[in-house]
Amino acid sequence: MLSGAKHPATSNARHFSAKRDGVDTFSSSSELKPDLEVAGLFAKPVLSEAEGLRMIVAGLFRHSIIRHSLVIRHWLFVICSLAFVAGVGTAFAQRRPITEKDLFDFVWLGDPQVSPDASRIAFVRVTVNEKKEGYNTSIWSVPVAGGEAPHQLTKGDHDSAPRWSPDGKFLLFVRATEKDGKPEPAQLAILPTAGGDSFVFTDLPKGAGNPVWAPDGKTIAFTSETNAEDLAKQEKKKSNEKPGSPSPATGEHESDVRVITRAVYRQDNEGYSDPKHPTHIWIVTAPHSAEEKVKPRQLTTGRFDEENAIWSRDGSQIYFTSSRIDEPYYELPRTDLYSVPAAGGKPVKITTIDLNTQFGPGGGALSLSPDGKQVAFVAATNQPINSYTEPDLWVLDLSPNAKPRNITANFDCDIDGFIIGDSASPRAGGPNKPIWTADEKGLIAVYSKEGKRNLALFDATVVLPTRDDPAKSSTVQDLTSGNHGVMSFRATPDASKLVYVISTPTRINDLFVLDRATPDAAPKQLTNANDELLSKLNLTEPEEIWYDSFDGKRIQAWLQKPPNFDAHKKYPLILNIHGGPHVAYGHIFVHEFQWMAAKGYVVLYPNPRGSTSYGQEFGNVIQYRYPGDDYKDLMAGVDEVIKHGYIDDKKLGVTGGSGGGLLTNWVVGQTGRFAAAVAQRDIASWENWWYTGDFTLFQPNWFRAPPFEDPDEYRARSPISYITNVKTPIMFILGETDYRTPPGAGGEQMFRALKFRKIPTVMVRFPNESHELSRCGQPWHRVERLQHIVGWFDHWLMGVPKPEYDVAPQEEVPIKRATIDGN
Repeated sequence: MLSGAKHPATSNARHFSAKRDGVDTFSSSSELKPDLEVAGLFAKPVLSEAEGLRMIVAGLFRHSIIRHSLVIRHWLFVICSLAFVAGVGTAFAQRRPITEKDLFDFVWLGDPQVSPDASRIAFVRVTVNEKKEGYNTSIWSVPVAGGEAPHQLTKGDHDSAPRWSPDGKFLLFVRATEKDGKPEPAQLAILPTAGGDSFVFTDLPKGAGNPVWAPDGKTIAFTSETNAEDLAKQEKKKSNEKPGSPSPATGEHESDVRVITRAVYRQDNEGYSDPKHPTHIWIVTAPHSAEEKVKPRQLTTGRFDEENAIWSRDGSQIYFTSSRIDEPYYELPRTDLYSVPAAGGKPVKITTIDLNTQFGPGGGALSLSPDGKQVAFVAATNQPINSYTEPDLWVLDLSPNAKPRNITANFDCDIDGFIIGDSASPRAGGPNKPIWTADEKGLIAVYSKEGKRNLALFDATVVLPTRDDPAKSSTVQDLTSGNHGVMSFRATPDASKLVYVISTPTRINDLFVLDRATPDAAPKQLTNANDELLSKLNLTEPEEIWYDSFDGKRIQAWLQKPPNFDAHKKYPLILNIHGGPHVAYGHIFVHEFQWMAAKGYVVLYPNPRGSTSYGQEFGNVIQYRYPGDDYKDLMAGVDEVIKHGYIDDKKLGVTGGSGGGLLTNWVVGQTGRFAAAVAQRDIASWENWWYTGDFTLFQPNWFRAPPFEDPDEYRARSPISYITNVKTPIMFILGETDYRTPPGAGGEQMFRALKFRKIPTVMVRFPNESHELSRCGQPWHRVERLQHIVGWFDHWLMGVPKPEYDVAPQEEVPIKRATIDGN
């Protein structure tokens, strides 16, 4: 991730030093040594091809000022050496196709945080762990000015959420550890920036998260699910562990039976909800050293969760949001804004926010204005009840019963928005929230348009419309541009510089900085997180295409072609359908597409109607018609690509996940043109899904009525209803703990029906994997998922023998064993 370093010119500059004796440290030094001399911690610079050649040549001729006779004596050696250099140059130029196992070497960046003096950025670096069964997260730092390789700050295996103290003297973060091979609840930790070791200073039974510094730097607010019973048990356990304590009583039984009373009782990738452990706000004095013992204090109580905690500018209050409704699925989405005295006391409700803030990692996150009188956030209106409503940028006065102002009401693009792939940070990405300009006249946020995510400055002074004065449009100034996705963003305290993580179709992610104060300034790249790997790979840029669907609607799509593509040859085609349905493909890195192309396939990935980033009408047009006309958009895309002349129309494959899995099932029930299909985390029966999914459709978002009132509508739109039409060999990829699209409502039904009909089919089940398998599942499982998808297409489109997919293999199928070297 990291290029060569330059060092501060001043001799007393502070820098980030190595870990001492297994402990994170910050140090100050009057004599800075080059980073490369700090063994084992700082990243080595990645040499370019030219630099590598230059170093070899320099080594060969470093002693050219030698005796003439010696030069003549060794002229043959020099000629041979030059031939070696030429060979090295050829080796540098050779690149190989990407493989599925290159995932193990990916480096992801998340949650960048700028120091108060705007000199440094702390961020989370995410890598695959040694066993390839999980991810390690550590905190690193890089100068805002660039010119220096990032430095590692913490060496825990699971460190995240870096937060600078207001004076920049401490870096607060969250650390999770293991005990006896089992994960312990995450706790708060601090790293002194003036020198010293990091230390953990909380020990709550249910852990601590979401830390926020008070403005004076003396106190920290955070959230925890710990309750009084947990604390009592913890104290009892500690007492029993003291020397001389009597042995604890045996025979105590703690029931693991769940008594469920609510319609929503579990959440994908999170597990079963626990009403006995709501998330509450706590505060703790910020310690300056490990010797300073502090005791957290619970600030809020009750049976409802609290979230999005922020401090008032004077530090006297903490603002937070909470939906204090026992069964919110009977009502339209809304949340309430509260304040609570930091010294303790009863929370006071400020106002109700009648908007939907519950989407995405940053949905509803509050951003306090510089004067402390307003908050900004991203939310969507809840009326009319749509299948999809564009999220907007809102401003709310912190006064009783205030109403939020929509400052992007006339901006027909998605604020934030979902550009989806498989290579966003699988851990510790951190939430985005709007950024106020210093004069409070503008808000900076990311928006999505036509598969791109860019930063823009929005006019924050837009007023609510009246009968005589309709709302004016918020002026919009693009701050970044290009075919990429801004994945996360932050700013210096005065918002003069923006720091953000960018992904492109050929770049996994890197950190950039943009100086807004300098006219026409170009973004500066601060990291090269994956350059060492990517320099070895022959990646291809996708081709963007637009085509007309059956009714004239314009559809955007991309074609990922194999390396060394030859338009005079014939290639197999894989149609890859995104889920959602209200998300979009776009200009970001997708490992799956690059690998399919490297295996010789052309990959078509379109954004049919219902996709985001094309306006409100385009996104919501599929309400009560899903699947339906979006299927026609997909087939029109296949027809368009076949017209180009380089696709073998007898070798067509189709795949997709979630909503894309639903559409894959739908496709094979409507047409026989595809020779193979792979449906991932799919839906077969809308009726079964209505009863078992991890969220409810009690509101008429996707269906006008429940299935017991309108069964015909559910059956008409369910792929299982067309199972007798299916002739395509199909594989089902299922996560066994997928609560979003439970296997029993999807692939299990399709698989059993197709087995009855003797259609070739196979079900591949991933233990302990949720709906997020492809994006943040266990690394080995992610790799095996890719192997099975492409393996199925290799078998049915390319004729490659795959005995593991036969009921009675004619040859012994070797057991796959994990190897450290990735072979």
